[in-house]
Amino acid sequence: MSAEGTTPYPLRLTVTAKPLVFGGHAIARRLGKTGLPDWNVAETWECSDVEGNRSVVTNGPLAGRTLPQVLSDHPEALMGAGFSGTRFPLLTKFIDATGTLPVHLHADDETAKCLEGQANGKTEAWHILDAAPGATALCGVKDGVTADRLRAALEAQDFDAVLRRLPVRAGETLYVPGGTLHSFGPDTLVYEIEQTSDIQQHAMRWNMEDGSQVGHAEHRSNLDMLMRQADLESRPDFHPGLSITVGDGVERVFLCAGPYFALERWRAGTAEPLRRSFATAQILSNVGAPVQVRSGTWSEELGRAETLLLPAVCGDVEINGPADVLFGYLPDLDRDVRDPLLAAGYPLPLLRRFIASPT
Repeated sequence: MSAEGTTPYPLRLTVTAKPLVFGGHAIARRLGKTGLPDWNVAETWECSDVEGNRSVVTNGPLAGRTLPQVLSDHPEALMGAGFSGTRFPLLTKFIDATGTLPVHLHADDETAKCLEGQANGKTEAWHILDAAPGATALCGVKDGVTADRLRAALEAQDFDAVLRRLPVRAGETLYVPGGTLHSFGPDTLVYEIEQTSDIQQHAMRWNMEDGSQVGHAEHRSNLDMLMRQADLESRPDFHPGLSITVGDGVERVFLCAGPYFALERWRAGTAEPLRRSFATAQILSNVGAPVQVRSGTWSEELGRAETLLLPAVCGDVEINGPADVLFGYLPDLDRDVRDPLLAAGYPLPLLRRFIASPT
């Protein structure tokens, strides 16, 4: 059977390791991810359809096919009934902020189209896997700060004068709309889910690729573009998530949800396996010990900090505990988020605050 005629199955993908200056060795040493280079790794791109960094299937009949090729050949089998997009909509990463990330932002959809010539912007969410005591993040402009004051502070690199500094705790999640100035680190380990995009505007006087200095003229030009994209009203906060018990020792936590993505963390003991049904592609990332994953007749071990892409056509997955895994996906917000949370007793006003609106 040709690759085009193959029914998609759980897909293992190539991983891109990024050697940015704020990285270290935490993804290997603290999460246990294998196969990484010896140099400092800031990010591993687990599932990507970003040009120049597209994931490639490494297992089964579709091995060697890029993620966009799989999507083109099997749009509804991969993404679910009615999907008609041309790009896989989600990008997921492990991020090691051994150092501090640059202060930067990503355009929202409208700004990306108008100023960047891109089809979409980049809203993202950070799920904190580990953080040192006293760790903080910068996210959003302080209330009352004007554009002129913000620009002057960015020129002076006086970020705390104008940006909100938030406490960071393992297990919490921050939904970061496009246009929000942000940074986190040091000594923080994050799982990030976001729209498929690599657009960004930086406020720093150094390059995150190698730490080299940014010249004065270039820095002013960077700030010119950043200020055109900055949302001075965006002030998101960390959230512990909304938890549901779905079995004996099986916990489902909704970490964040919005029109671009949803992220859940599931934990299971040994009384019964974790069982999840789904109607859209699931990015399954393991943040615990190795687990056995089954979907239909397919069954394999998923190691520490490894990722599988589960096509919609698979329909369900079963994982033996002890298990601690993340599921990222493009949601139908009623079916996948509101309905199960309402059924669990969460009030609608709380859900309206929890579920993010488009930017």
